[in-house]
Amino acid sequence: MNTNLIAFFIGLFGSVHCIGMCGPLAFAVPSFHSRWWLVVADKITYNLGRVITYSFLGLLIGLLGRQLWLAGLQQGVSIISGVLIIAAGLSRLLKIKFSQSGFISKMLAPVNRLLTYALKHKAGHLAIGLLNGFLPCGFVYLALVGAVNTSSPFASAQYMFWFGMGTFPLMLIATVSSGFIGPAVRRSINRGMPYVMVCLGLWFLVRGLGLNIPYLSPAKQSSGVTICH
Repeated sequence: MNTNLIAFFIGLFGSVHCIGMCGPLAFAVPSFHSRWWLVVADKITYNLGRVITYSFLGLLIGLLGRQLWLAGLQQGVSIISGVLIIAAGLSRLLKIKFSQSGFISKMLAPVNRLLTYALKHKAGHLAIGLLNGFLPCGFVYLALVGAVNTSSPFASAQYMFWFGMGTFPLMLIATVSSGFIGPAVRRSINRGMPYVMVCLGLWFLVRGLGLNIPYLSPAKQSSGVTICH
């Protein structure tokens, strides 16, 4: 399966989770227009800001992935990524909770301060969308794991772009209609997400094993470069 298509579906299914986590922030950004199409334009701009940030993060993670690719470590990274994603999915299925690091909170403090400042001074939907993309999100991290397994910074940025576009439809409808998906529906879909994560992790794991299965698990040449089919 095309990796960008996988990224799109991760974003599409994960956007239900995003509505619950990031939705309140999106709803807090006021639109001062009376015409409905201008309100929709504001919300499109907000979501485009998120997509731009995701693509930028993909470019950064792609620079790391490119070095791993050239060093012949890409398939090992794919295996490790698969194991981590499976572990994350199983932890949700088994309801295992991990304590959050204070270090992460300190790292995110500047982003939170910028968001507060932007909201207070009515910086606009694009600026808040750009900042929103830097907030911690398990599904963004999941997408970045997939992005680091691409072969170039451009491919990684493209992967994250399609992930962002996957989140676009539901987030746009939710921000325009102030949350059309009820809590019961979100809970039902969120219960299914760990299974999706386990399946995705298995795909990364099999892909890294180099079983010479076209599209699913490409073979690996002695030079360390993966054969693309």
